[in-house]
Amino acid sequence: MIPFMLLGAAMSRKIAGGRMPAGSYVASICMYSFAAALLVTLGIGSIQARRWARALNLILSWVGLITGTFAIIVIAVFLPRGFLSAFQQAAAKAPNAAPLSTGAVAVVLTFVIVFFSILLIVVPLAFLLFFGRKDVEETCKRRDPVERWTDRCPLPVLALSLILGFGGTYALLLAITTPMLPFFGRYLTGLPASGGLGLLAGVYLALAFGIYRRRPAAWSVTIVFATLRLISAFVTYRRGDLFRAYSEMGWSQGQLEQLRSNPMIHSGVGWGLVLTVIFLAYLLWIRRYFKAPAAVPPSSDVPQIPAQAGPATS
Repeated sequence: MIPFMLLGAAMSRKIAGGRMPAGSYVASICMYSFAAALLVTLGIGSIQARRWARALNLILSWVGLITGTFAIIVIAVFLPRGFLSAFQQAAAKAPNAAPLSTGAVAVVLTFVIVFFSILLIVVPLAFLLFFGRKDVEETCKRRDPVERWTDRCPLPVLALSLILGFGGTYALLLAITTPMLPFFGRYLTGLPASGGLGLLAGVYLALAFGIYRRRPAAWSVTIVFATLRLISAFVTYRRGDLFRAYSEMGWSQGQLEQLRSNPMIHSGVGWGLVLTVIFLAYLLWIRRYFKAPAAVPPSSDVPQIPAQAGPATS
């Protein structure tokens, strides 16, 4: 995927919309590099039957299955509209060109949906069923008897910690490459957005550490913080000017017109809100792992020291 991104950066110069900002490509290349390194590492760890590899594969499979299901729904609903919009724009620019038949469009759409369904649903489900097997767990425990860092907290808690850690890393990446932050009614860009994203990254990473240590205060702050983020995103989606923010980030007028014609842009925030609600429900579900241990009340009984027997008297 990295060579494809570089090819896209080179080809964008010849597109009527103009060249995309370099930060967008840098962010995508960094994400693909991280994904490649993660998958290679998990593959090696799985071959070696490491405990941490099984735990991380289970977490990654669950996250991939949930997000992949939502992605397929979005693709199935909005991809046909995107194709129709693209064909209408092409017909307006070249009215004498032969239009693509309805059957050919249906074949292309079917292929895309089936391909991504296999990649985003079938593959994570297969990994989930394999690494969830009891014999796979016993094999990893037998071949890797040493306690690993993934064994020190329950898997649902570890998953939340890793999600927050990834969120912090991603926010830091956006602060450097494509700074834009929705903030209670407006989209911040430039230095204010970079500062806000940097602060957001610090909060995410601190919460990830607290969640991993199973501190009740970290769980409480996480649910409050996630609720505030949900409110901020909703208010900004209703009142903010997304296309003005992209314009301030260096997008050309032609690129903004293409962005406006993409139906997935107008619904992407809505799906993000749905995922945030699911995240809040997950936080409530794992609340039982953060109950503070019950304090043992001090005993009110004073231990009595048995008196030594004195000499017998007549």
